[in-house]
Amino acid sequence: MMQMLRAIFQPTEFTGKHMLAILVAFFGVIITVNLMMARFAITSWSGLVVPNTYVASQQFNGKAEEARAISALGYEVDLGANADGLQITLTDRDGRVARADEVTASLRRPVGTHEDRELVFNANQAGIYVADGRLAEGEWIAHVTAVKDGQAIYHKARRFHVEADGSVLK
Repeated sequence: MMQMLRAIFQPTEFTGKHMLAILVAFFGVIITVNLMMARFAITSWSGLVVPNTYVASQQFNGKAEEARAISALGYEVDLGANADGLQITLTDRDGRVARADEVTASLRRPVGTHEDRELVFNANQAGIYVADGRLAEGEWIAHVTAVKDGQAIYHKARRFHVEADGSVLK
């Protein structure tokens, strides 16, 4: 038995062909993985955040000032979802339910554009704004805007996670 094991595991000479095979296998794996990752990166998302970065940079200070003015009004939004759709409760700085003439949300996925949508909310009797349409499970970003008397009283982006049952984790 011992002689048989020695014959099987007898060391052989390491040649240049062995080294060449190891190098080809090693770099072959690395190149294959890089090509696959590059393909996934190119086909999954454009990477485009704004169409023109120069124009966006020129508008930054004005948008920042507008955001500070809207934030100073003290309105807050509580975002929720269920199997029927999305709901928003708008409250003033005292925590009372507030009314707006129009509430909209631009829904985006953090990566990708194929599920992006715009929602217009309607107020129910309790002052809660609702929009139909179940959201798919996963991460979402909602850019919520509330307008009253032609002026934006709330405008912020909220990131949230939708569970498989349609509920929202905050």
